[in-house]
Amino acid sequence: MTKTPIALVALLVGAAAPPHQPPPRAPNETGRIPVLEYHVIGTYDSAYTVEWRHFKRDLQFLYDRGYRPVSVADLLDKKITLPAGLSPVVFTFDDASPSQVRYLERNGELVIDSTSAIGIWLDFQKTHPDWGNKATFCLLSGANHGHNFFGYTGEQGQKTAWRFKKVRWLAEHGFELCNHTLWHAQLSKYSDTVVQEQIARCQLAIDSAVPGYHVRTFALPLGAWPKTRSLAWKGSWTNPKTKKTTDYAFEGVLEVAGGPTRSPFDPKFDPHSITRVQVAYNALEKEIDRLDKSGQRYVSAGEKNTGTR
Repeated sequence: MTKTPIALVALLVGAAAPPHQPPPRAPNETGRIPVLEYHVIGTYDSAYTVEWRHFKRDLQFLYDRGYRPVSVADLLDKKITLPAGLSPVVFTFDDASPSQVRYLERNGELVIDSTSAIGIWLDFQKTHPDWGNKATFCLLSGANHGHNFFGYTGEQGQKTAWRFKKVRWLAEHGFELCNHTLWHAQLSKYSDTVVQEQIARCQLAIDSAVPGYHVRTFALPLGAWPKTRSLAWKGSWTNPKTKKTTDYAFEGVLEVAGGPTRSPFDPKFDPHSITRVQVAYNALEKEIDRLDKSGQRYVSAGEKNTGTR
């Protein structure tokens, strides 16, 4: 099983195949966009786990169907610069488990496990050079069972000292970082003060790992809105010990379900309610087929997208 050294990721591009040419499709830049929600990439399939070979097949399936990745930030910026005929897909990874970004120690060096989500993604790029580093990782910074910046205290062999390194690596390689609270609290159950603390403390942790990083997106744990709905995208918390106040303001909020989201060119697009598709078993294939059959699929008109109807 081949592992990719971190230092050589940018160099090992393999024998790149020419970009796949999808069948011609009429532009539809107000169509729907699948925002995929992954959790664990593991050794079996379940409601919250996608077997790692299954995940690899998902990438090929989407590629062959004419999809290319964009980030949540790209939706917010209306920056979907794809060649004509291609369609955007957004990958989101919730809960920061080791299965998403896992390190192995080999001869004194850290390498990315090829069966982790990032390992599979990088390997796919070697033969699909137009598959960019466009995915959004929704982070927990203080949860149990390894869901804490991709693993700690021995969970799946991961060391606490590697946590910030993983978060920095993602940011440095173009992936988007997203706030998912401190430890996945169901916000509907808590006071406004606790809600803001949960979100602000995750902000502080991300800033500690990547100083100055601008977090633009928040993912609702369990899809549960706080009692004061607006606190999901804007609020502040004052540390009672240090008296220091941390403010947060997000442009986008991710729901937990709801199906493919509206295009940012659709007048009804609500950036504070971006719906998603939970990927489990054959849900992805069904949703992509449904978009094609219904004619609701977003199809790019070309690099300079203008919201062509």
